[in-house]
Order: sequence, then structure tokens, then C-alpha cells
Amino acid sequence: MSLFAISGFSQTNSLNLMPWPQEVILGSSILEIKPDFTILVLTKSTKRIDVATTKFINRLGGRTGVFFENGFAVSNNELKNATVEISYKRAGELKINEDESYQLQVSSTKITINATTDIGVIYALETLLQLVDNNLNSYYFPEVEINDSPRFTWRGLMIDVARHFQPIDVLKRNLDAMAAVKMNVFHWHLTDDQGFRIESKTHPKLHQLGSDGLYYTQEQIKDIVQYASDRGIRVVPEVDVPGHATAILTAYPEIGSKDTIYSIERFSGIFDPTLDPTNEKTYKILGDLFGEMAALFPDTYFHIGGDENEGKHWDENQKIQEFKRKNNINSNHHLQTFMNIRLQEILAKHGKSVMGWEEIMTDNMPTSALIHSWKGSNQGDMLKSSLFKAAKNGYNTVLSNGYYIDLMQPVINHYLVDPIPKNNNLSELEKARILGGEATMWSELVTNLTIDSRIWPRTAAIAERFWSSGDIVDVLSMYKRLDVVSFRLEELGITHIRNRDVILRNITNNQNIEPLVTLTKVCEPLKNYSRNAGGTEYKTYSPFTLFADACTADASDAIIFKELVNDFSLTKNENIKAEIVSLLKKWASNYSQFSQLKKGSPILNNIEPLSKNLSEISTTLLSILNSKKPTKSEYENFNQQLLQIEKPIEDVELIIAKDLKKLVAILIDEKKGSDNFLEKVKKSN
Repeated sequence: MSLFAISGFSQTNSLNLMPWPQEVILGSSILEIKPDFTILVLTKSTKRIDVATTKFINRLGGRTGVFFENGFAVSNNELKNATVEISYKRAGELKINEDESYQLQVSSTKITINATTDIGVIYALETLLQLVDNNLNSYYFPEVEINDSPRFTWRGLMIDVARHFQPIDVLKRNLDAMAAVKMNVFHWHLTDDQGFRIESKTHPKLHQLGSDGLYYTQEQIKDIVQYASDRGIRVVPEVDVPGHATAILTAYPEIGSKDTIYSIERFSGIFDPTLDPTNEKTYKILGDLFGEMAALFPDTYFHIGGDENEGKHWDENQKIQEFKRKNNINSNHHLQTFMNIRLQEILAKHGKSVMGWEEIMTDNMPTSALIHSWKGSNQGDMLKSSLFKAAKNGYNTVLSNGYYIDLMQPVINHYLVDPIPKNNNLSELEKARILGGEATMWSELVTNLTIDSRIWPRTAAIAERFWSSGDIVDVLSMYKRLDVVSFRLEELGITHIRNRDVILRNITNNQNIEPLVTLTKVCEPLKNYSRNAGGTEYKTYSPFTLFADACTADASDAIIFKELVNDFSLTKNENIKAEIVSLLKKWASNYSQFSQLKKGSPILNNIEPLSKNLSEISTTLLSILNSKKPTKSEYENFNQQLLQIEKPIEDVELIIAKDLKKLVAILIDEKKGSDNFLEKVKKSN
């Protein structure tokens, strides 16, 4: 066996693994995938292993088209010559710092998997599936040895089902995708101003009046918890209090801090309705609810929210102000701490520990609480300040700042955020308290039609940041591997690719969507909540079937164009120039194709300027490229057209503007334009 180590990796490696394992030793032979492929579990199987092996064989058959003679793993030690032999020591527990490691070895004749827990076996099978390759004659696994374990024990995805309810099938397919990239915590944000999504048998008005009829029954919750457990995933529920409580107060206004009529919120943003922390009925209702939920959710942690409470209704309530004076509570923050400690005591009776957004961290909060760090420069805080403060003050903590995928930032912005960067002033003990991170999918601007395209594939790259060595930061390699992982997620039912065309067919009334597809590859939705500035443009029942909803945070042709322009600026290579010209020609012809759509509509009319502007500036650039000495008017046209494409249209932006500027600056140098006008153009770029 000829093996060479690539425990790190180079841009030229042939493996499309994500997350990248801790150690990979690649060989030169292969193991061909044949109909007699079999899996043997050497120790008594668990339900997790039964589920994982059966799903593995189904997915392997789907990829290869091989008709397997056996569709299930066997636990018969007498089975001779099994293709895969699995050995593990015990069933894994769904808790922090559980052993999730595995060893995977592929030779030309056999595959062996060894793990301490059945959770490690799940991850080994996911890695093995990512290794599948083919030539003209067969599908095969490459010869390889892999030793792997996670860098962080908390690798989470938060899905907000309160702003927009997500059906059970959406949650299940995303749990499958999480397992595929070795994520292990599903944070279920179940309540907010816009909806209360849990069936309560002790206080049924909560779901009857606070959900618009869209909630999960307790049987459905049990089903999701079990489905997640079978995939090695913990489920952490969140009931967000004392703010973000409009839906709760719609059902029980008597526990609100203001005597008023409440109704479910339809807009997005931060609102005033707040639970009354001085009212004993507040704790009675929450205590009963938490008791119900403790029986449904076996995880140690229970997330109580605690964020963005501005305390306006507290300030206006004389009874609450008198309570503060009587109890020497000098601020709303300390009043909230009073409430948090009451809730911590309630949860402790049910064997639960509190988790909450960073606002719950005060001097009086017990260090048994888990602090969820989320604020950053947008909120006026230094990046990770609460994370490091929590670790230094003795709290376990988890990072979400930098992983807010609803901001529609490109994947590179998330990928290079490390929960523990190399330059830090933390002790080893303090570093150990940083358990990992969570990607957060707030759902103000997503529905079940679009949620997958907002979570994936970027979250796969975030999963790598949580699992792999901190040295794995090669962005080009990430993009290469992510492209493969992205399309493979479709076999799990993830709709992030196919639903783009569903939206575009709706927009065009089932006409040719190709000109719009081209636009989606250079347009991205407005970022950082600017699409819904102030939270008042969209309501919870507004349409999310618009052109912006078909676009993603990483426009594929824009990424390619950026790399080509960067390479051309360094090399002036004619082959690279030819690729740039090819893209410009495609864009230049877009408006002609768009204009051929026979049946117009108001939505198409609104999109039309995007196509026209793209075609015009691309045509001008082609003229500049093809001219020995471009004219002053060509550069003037370019500058005017650039002003047009920099303006957002229909909640999207043509993301190639900066790279078009850079290309023009390169061309000015190349063509040695020397008059004052050309120098002015170059400086402006």
C-alpha cells in the first residue's frame, strides 16, 4: 500500500471532503463498488447505526446506480468477506464533550470503521460517502486512512420557526443535511412576537391564540427529537422571554407589563410587549409550560432567549417601578436578572440548565448558565467581546456572531470567522469554555420555499469551521469542495438549487427562464437587513416569491468573474482574458434574450432594468477590450453605466460592479491611456 499524508491539504487535492478531517493519508489503489457490497456491524447494532447504514446504502445506490444484493447492514459475525466492517464500543450520549471521533480505513479489498460511539460511526459513514468517485468503467472508493474528531463540541444550527412556520418535512431534511456535515445541535427557536409554535396542554390558549393555527403538536415534537437523536443531533428548544413575547401575551395579556390588547405581530423588528417579572402568574404559566417542554426535550439545556428587551413597558408600569424600589433593583437589566434566576430555579427542578442570549450574563447569574454570544459591530459591540467575557467569568459559551446566515453575507465572511482566533488572551481553561458555535437562520424573510437556499450551502462551510483544524482556511479549496457538497445535498431533499427555478418559472409564467437564471448568477439580495429596512416593508404573509428570493448570497458567475479579474491583473494571460470575454458576451446578450419573453408582467417589468443595465455595460466593456485605443466616449459610457448598475433594483444588487471597475483600471494600464480623462477614470476606480 502506497500512502502519503495530507493532514493539511493543498488546492490541488482531489478529495471533496467537508468538513476536512484532522488527518488524511491517501493511497494509490481503489476499492470498486460492486453489487455484492455489504456492511457488517461487529458489535450489537443500535438504532442510530441501523438508520445510518440503511440510509448510506440507499444513497450509495442512488449515486452509483449499482443494484446491491443486500440493502441493510448485518450483525452476523459469520458473514465472510464483508465490504465494510464497523466496530464501536457504546451508544453515544447527546451531551457536550461526548466522543465523536472515528477512524476510517479503505484498502483495495476492505473498509474498516472504528469508533468509540455510534455517533462516530455516523460521521465515518458520511465521510465515506463523500469519498465516492468514478472513472469511465466503475464507481469506487479511493485507498485512504482517516483519523478524525471535532475541534468543537457544539456545532449548531438555529432555525427560527416563529416568524415563518416551517413544516416537519423542512426540519427533517435540514437535520439530514446537518448530519451530512457533522453538525450536532439543532437550536429550535419556537416562540417570538410573530408566533407561538408549541402545543401546550396545560395552557392551550398559547397555541390556540398565538400561532394562527401553525404549531407543532407534542407528538410531532417527540418525532423531531427522535429523528434528530437517530442522527446524533441534540435538540435545544428556545422560548424567548421576557421580550419577543407578543404571541404569548396575545393568549395571556394579564401577564404583560402593559394593560392593553395584544395581537400577533405581523412586522419584523424589536417590539415593546414584555412579560411582567413581578407577576406570580407569569411564573405559574412559564413553570407549567417549561415542565411540559422538559418532558419533550431530553437535552440538558433550555434556551430562555433574553435578548433585545428594552424595558419600555417596564418603565411605564408604576407597579413594576415600585417593585424595583422595594427590592433595591436599580436597572431593568438587573430586573431581568431577577426573572432569569427565577426561571433558572424552575428549570433546575426539571433537571435543566439555562441557556440564553448574552444579555442574561450579569454578576448574579449562576455560571451553570450557557451564554450565547451574538452581538457584534452592528450592535455596537466589539466582535466576540461577550464570548471572551463569558469564558473569563467562568461560563460555558457559544458563538453566533459571524454566523448570522440571514444577513445574506457571502460564505467567505462566515468561513474565516473562528470562535477562538489564534491571537487571543485566553487561558487554556478559558478556551475550553468556548464550546463552539451556531449558525442562525432568522426567518423574517424566508418561507419553506426559500429557507434551504438561505441555509445551504454556506452552512456546510461553517460546519467545517466548527469541526476542522483552525489551520484549514484555504478559501479556493473551500469553494471547490463546497460546490460538490452543495449539489450532493440535493439527494437529502434540500431544495436550495431546484427552488430557484420554481420561483423563476412563477415569475415568467412558465416561459424560458434562462435570461433570469443568468441574472441570478450575478445578482445577490441586499444584505444586513437592508432588504427590509425598519422591518415594515414585508409582513409575515407578504410574498417571498420575488426575484430577490431566487438569488443567493454567493452569485456563482460573480465569484468566477472576480477570480478571473484578479488573475488577469497579475498575469495578463490571454486565456484568462478569453474567459472574461466569454462572460461579458453572455451578459451582453442577456437583454436581447430577456426581451424575447412574450408575456410580460409587472414583476418582469421591475426586473427589466437589471438585464438592460448588465447588457449595456458588458457591451461597452467588450468594445473597450477590442479597441486598440478606446475612445473618451467609451469610458464616459462605462462610468455612466456603472452608476446605474450600482443602484439596487428589486431588493438585489449587481454584485460584479467592483470587479468591472477593477477590470477597467487594468485595461487603462494595458492600453496605456495617458490623457487627463483616462487618468481620472483610473483614479475613480
